[in-house]
Amino acid sequence: MAIDPICGMQVDPGTARFSLEHDGEPVYFCSAGCQSQYARRHGLSVPDRAPQPANAGVFQIQMGPPVSDGEDSVGGCCAAPASEPPSCCGGASSAGSKANRVVQSAYFCPCCPTVESDSPGDCPHCGMPLQANPAARRDVEYVCPMHPEVRRAEPGACPICGMDLEPTRPTATADDMGRADISRRLVVAATLTTPLFLIAMGPMIGLRLPGVSHQVAGWLQFALALPVVTWSAWPLWTRAVNSVIHRSPNMFTLIALGTWAALGLSLVALITPGLLPTWANQDHGGWYFESAAVIITLVLLGQWLEIGARLKVQSALGQLLALNPTHATLLTEGQEQSVPIEQLKVGDRVRVKPGERVPIDGHVLEGASHLDEAMVTGESLPVARESGDDVVGGTINGEGALLIEVRATTRDSLLARIIHAVTEAQRTRAPIQKLADQVASVFVPIVIVCALAAALAWWIWGPADERLSSAALAAISVLLIACPCALGLATPVSIMVGVGRAARGGILIKQGAALQRLAQVRTIVFDKTGTLTEGKARVDRIELAEDSAEGFDEARVLASAAAVERGSEHPLAAAIVLEAQRRELSLPTAAEISIQAGSGVRGRIDGHVWRLGRAPWLEEVGGRIPEGLRKRVDSVTGTVVWVARDTNVIGAIVLADAIKPNAVEAVRSLRELGCTVHLASGDRAAVARSVAAQVGIEQVLPDALPEDKQRLIRSLQQTGQVVAMVGDGINDAPSLAAADVGIAMGTGTDVAIETADVSLVAGDPRALAEAIRLSRRVMTNIRQNLFFAFAYNAIGIPIAAGVLYPWLGWTLSPMVAAAAMSFSSVSVIGNALRLRT
Repeated sequence: MAIDPICGMQVDPGTARFSLEHDGEPVYFCSAGCQSQYARRHGLSVPDRAPQPANAGVFQIQMGPPVSDGEDSVGGCCAAPASEPPSCCGGASSAGSKANRVVQSAYFCPCCPTVESDSPGDCPHCGMPLQANPAARRDVEYVCPMHPEVRRAEPGACPICGMDLEPTRPTATADDMGRADISRRLVVAATLTTPLFLIAMGPMIGLRLPGVSHQVAGWLQFALALPVVTWSAWPLWTRAVNSVIHRSPNMFTLIALGTWAALGLSLVALITPGLLPTWANQDHGGWYFESAAVIITLVLLGQWLEIGARLKVQSALGQLLALNPTHATLLTEGQEQSVPIEQLKVGDRVRVKPGERVPIDGHVLEGASHLDEAMVTGESLPVARESGDDVVGGTINGEGALLIEVRATTRDSLLARIIHAVTEAQRTRAPIQKLADQVASVFVPIVIVCALAAALAWWIWGPADERLSSAALAAISVLLIACPCALGLATPVSIMVGVGRAARGGILIKQGAALQRLAQVRTIVFDKTGTLTEGKARVDRIELAEDSAEGFDEARVLASAAAVERGSEHPLAAAIVLEAQRRELSLPTAAEISIQAGSGVRGRIDGHVWRLGRAPWLEEVGGRIPEGLRKRVDSVTGTVVWVARDTNVIGAIVLADAIKPNAVEAVRSLRELGCTVHLASGDRAAVARSVAAQVGIEQVLPDALPEDKQRLIRSLQQTGQVVAMVGDGINDAPSLAAADVGIAMGTGTDVAIETADVSLVAGDPRALAEAIRLSRRVMTNIRQNLFFAFAYNAIGIPIAAGVLYPWLGWTLSPMVAAAAMSFSSVSVIGNALRLRT
């Protein structure tokens, strides 16, 4: 068997329809698409297709280990050129034909190489059934919102708590989490329960079925209840059985015990009424078929409402994902063609027309426009983008056309990273969850004991002629009213909503624990560059030596400095060159340029050695800084680059970093939240204190190395303060890790962003105050949920057991208990959803 070099499939040379000769050797392919791609890569011509041999319809293609030539195949396996219609893979269909695609979907069409799906179905183009791809990477796992450690490859129910598993990665066309199935079962249950309830309760108010005996009415109730407690309630019973199998009793265990106890008691009363003589002959007959049916209907209604609420929690990320376009206009050899964005590779060139969404993260090569980046940054005003700027996939292009170079694949884009970070944060547990977890772990056994105790109490002290029925109903009510889900959902659902709400505002919170710690923060340490300032140096002024022998002016000093710095990648060098360009200066030719790491740069111009850098370095080589020049420079704020010609220091270029226009407002907002703000900067004291004074910060640590910032944070922590560190550079990474909460600017380095617990996507320091406000709202919401869940169970279970009966004559029917149980979970989720606004 030969190996197709494009997709790695095994092809029988005797029956292969597609082949080429390369370097004197035959190369066989599974399809015309693979043949065409190979020919384009190696500059070969594709021969005219020969007539199909008689046995072509039975050639064999078997999946073999992928063989790659080191290049990504545009369009994936078996992809024909855009100018050709799908070739149906030469008549072959194999789950492996998708294995080399960039997109690792669970299903694909063997005929249409661009069609993929995460769920089975038919191809929308050719109608063929989609084939499963066993080699696909399963990015869409399913996880329990209450037990994040429970992960499955397929949707289903959690074996511990019985809740529906949720997808870890939302999609634009998200699964309805089984809501459609629950809806059908709920409709059937409600349709049958309504007449059942009327038949059962009618005799109590004088309404009887005409011509129907008491016993026949009982069997009619049983007939109406049976489909409800079997078919409609089937998902509930499977979860209850799983809970027993996994030795993790949960809410569904209690529902099953209560419902089947009511149904069993009713059957005994119906079949052998003589065993229950006192109340079996009454109008109600000792039957509780309507209770069992109403219980199921109410539980299904609660499940339906709960799934709807959880879908709202998921919808924010699903909407964010839907913002990504599905296709891009790829520019290849001057020709434009529309391709799925999953096929784009780093380095591809893509055309973005006015009004279109940017398909992928990239770098603008040509054009200028304004982009709406609100979906990523939260900023409502369009942002100007032109050649040299970076753009984010999913943002909306304005009035101009852009040509961009792809800088990231769909899996590595900013939008993908945002969604991944948010979904992971939603699955993590905050420390406040531990108490609820500890209670929930023993909750069901305690409830069962309470139910047995209630039954025993009613059997001993209940009315003499109703002891059995009273004991049974009390036990059933206790089982039904108890709700461990309200406890279990109290924390995770609030975190899910809060993290999603933060993401919409351009705030990425990586862990639930970070959300809780952020709410406790009262001390914040800022780095200066890139956080409170723009992080882009600019030439502020040029100071010249008064006793310069040759009388250099600003233009000559700046032009010579720019000529020497032109080859450097240092930000200060770039600022000097940019200023020379802004002034439209003609730069001399500099030669023999060398960079002295940490000190400066030197070069030769017209036979003279020019040095730019730190004062100690210039002094080491014999340079002398005039006293008057030194005093003038020391009196200004900014970073100083000294300029020397041979050994004569002839001037100094002072560079400044502009303060962000919203930095003052950010610091003021943090103070209003009760936070103490510090500034820790590696810049010299004059610069650091000047910036601090302008933004309203009193505590300043200048000339700070990374270890100095760490020591500051630890000293603050030792006094009992919860400290947040805000930075954007590699040198901030140790401090971000040492702080209770590390906060990185999204415009900073990858190292800082990876180390931080929270990222401010737009780099706006005002978002920090919003993040703290939101975290405090989330924690308040969690405490409200926990209080309600504990209070509900603490009050509801004793009432269901009948503790108020001796004084008030109150008891709780199983129907009311089931309604209260359903309401408890829905109310917890509803309270959490208030965080969305």
